[in-house]
Amino acid sequence: MSDTQKEQILTEILNTPHHSGGELLFYCPKCKHHKPKLSVNLRKNVFKCWVCNFTGTNVTRLVKRYGTYKQKQEWSRFDDKIDLSSTSFADTLFGEQEADQTLLNLPKEFITLTGKHNPLSSAPLRYLFERGITKTDILKWKIGYCPDGEYSGRIIVPSFNLDGKINYFIGRSYKDDWMKYKNPPLQKNQIIFNELYVDWDSDLVLTEGVFDAIVAGNAIPLLGSTLPETSRLFQEVAKHDTPIYIALDPDAEKKAKYLIKDMLQYGIELYKIDVRGFQDVGSMTKQEFIERKNSALPMTAESLFKYQLQGII
Repeated sequence: MSDTQKEQILTEILNTPHHSGGELLFYCPKCKHHKPKLSVNLRKNVFKCWVCNFTGTNVTRLVKRYGTYKQKQEWSRFDDKIDLSSTSFADTLFGEQEADQTLLNLPKEFITLTGKHNPLSSAPLRYLFERGITKTDILKWKIGYCPDGEYSGRIIVPSFNLDGKINYFIGRSYKDDWMKYKNPPLQKNQIIFNELYVDWDSDLVLTEGVFDAIVAGNAIPLLGSTLPETSRLFQEVAKHDTPIYIALDPDAEKKAKYLIKDMLQYGIELYKIDVRGFQDVGSMTKQEFIERKNSALPMTAESLFKYQLQGII
């Protein structure tokens, strides 16, 4: 697609731009500032609002987020596609793979914390509140606990698949248990934690743990610090073309770099959140996380190399 065709579609979506050198200046659809502060550079395929810092390394994101169905179709007809043929993932990325539909039940001792509280719920509630988890979070994530049984003394956070059925859960001790986590013995490769509630059209944060994800908002926990290219989550991220924010723990910097390099092969719009100074995202307040997310570093092959040379990551 020529720059003229791209500008025409963007004009339909964002109204007539002002021209400044090689850039197009639109009114920002996100912050709706009264002046045209959204700068779009079609040649470099980047955009940035100089007021709210709405930034992207792929102009397609603007079309997908704010365009009509017809405009998205028109853009996709001419937009350059990423060549995935050289990757090991190419044969399965857009194939009709049947996801593992392994389901399970919550422990029979599970008691929800979303309803009326009883005296037994004081300890798990105190643990959650001390971690900054609110009543709204408890309701949204359907959090409960087990007072006895195999998962005795543990907070239970269930995961729901697209059909609203439970496909996994995590059990986090709210006591001084030597084993912090006790989870179902299932393969996690095909599980997208709480996929039912993921908004693929908005910025998506990848964290290590569930409590990190609760703080991050629209987030998916990896339930670890790695994400294989063969995993269902990796496939869905690539297919949805969602802007991804990497927010692994500070002690997983090396693994974060590998993940970034893998995702860059598929043209995924990537940002890295600096978690240094905190144990993990879960130890931040929501406001602290928002501030870190707003200052996240955009990741490209060139910028990753530059940041490594500068010792930033």
